[in-house]
Amino acid sequence: MHAPTRPPIPVETLLLAYRSGIFPMADRRDDPEVFWVEPRERAIIPLEGLHLSKSLRKVIRADRFAVTVDRGFEQVIRACAEPRPDHPETWISERIIQSYLGLHRAGHAHSVECWQVGPEGWPELVGGLYGVSFERVFCGESMFSRVPDASKVALAWLVALMRRAGMVLLDCQFMTEHLRSMGARELAQARYRRLVENAAGEPRMELGEAWRQFASGAAYAAGAGAGAAAVAAGDGVGEAEGAAEGFAAPPSRGPSLGEAGPSSPGKRIVQALTQTS
Repeated sequence: MHAPTRPPIPVETLLLAYRSGIFPMADRRDDPEVFWVEPRERAIIPLEGLHLSKSLRKVIRADRFAVTVDRGFEQVIRACAEPRPDHPETWISERIIQSYLGLHRAGHAHSVECWQVGPEGWPELVGGLYGVSFERVFCGESMFSRVPDASKVALAWLVALMRRAGMVLLDCQFMTEHLRSMGARELAQARYRRLVENAAGEPRMELGEAWRQFASGAAYAAGAGAGAAAVAAGDGVGEAEGAAEGFAAPPSRGPSLGEAGPSSPGKRIVQALTQTS
């Protein structure tokens, strides 16, 4: 049982912070306090500029992972907080976790999960990401992989889902080589704030509905990502800068994970991401 030592950050406070270009972090796992961060340089991934290597396209097309949305939000955030060989400490404290669980319950925090069938024949969570959404913006918080390519697949799905949903801005906070390799760009915080302002308005649909359309085989609407290019162009950030329905429920024993059909979800995702490139 996990118990925060301080009350969670209110949902309204978190949303106001994100709309203002700032976000909370903790110094360590057991730190009851948080500090607010406003980076001078902000990393974003232009939704029309995601880079998919040939090998990653192959992994996605093969449906090596079953991908879901909001199937295991708490599992994902706790996995992101686990110690890693190169990062034994984490900024995701228990107070941070409880705060984002509140955002998730309010419909403003989402996760993308990657599953594989484990040795016992049950689906196991092997990678994913989570972040905060408001209006047509998604602010990525953290991602993890327990097997190769899982976080990259989750990110590719997220971009395709955002384009389908009519969202226009994917914030990655800080630049990393991993993100740079997938097309992330850096821009000044003031410029990022203008992009947030340009992204005002409601998306066409929720990320979960976009996932259901891809997973069930609904046709991807041509030009779904055009709104992202329009918002980026409005601030001078151009492209160069810039399953089934039932799997939403608890996965049952032995689902057909990794069996790519002639029109599998993975093939539709790759098609959606490459049709304008």
